[in-house]
Amino acid sequence: MKKLIVCGAIAAFAIGTQAASAAEFYIVRDATTKKCTVVDTKPTTTTTTVVGDGVYKTKTEAESAVKTTKVCTEQ
Repeated sequence: MKKLIVCGAIAAFAIGTQAASAAEFYIVRDATTKKCTVVDTKPTTTTTTVVGDGVYKTKTEAESAVKTTKVCTEQ
């Protein structure tokens, strides 16, 4: 019975860790250069601003969104 409980706890931890490590991508715009880039962590500085629809599941999806995001295409 103890083995079953331990295995269940390990499985729950592994599933929780996998969900927590799901990739998230953001489009950020640098305030000084006015250029947009794709990053994999939410920015915590005040020199960049998250633009677009927020969180993207893949880097490719975020890179495609850069091309259609108005503030990223304006010069």
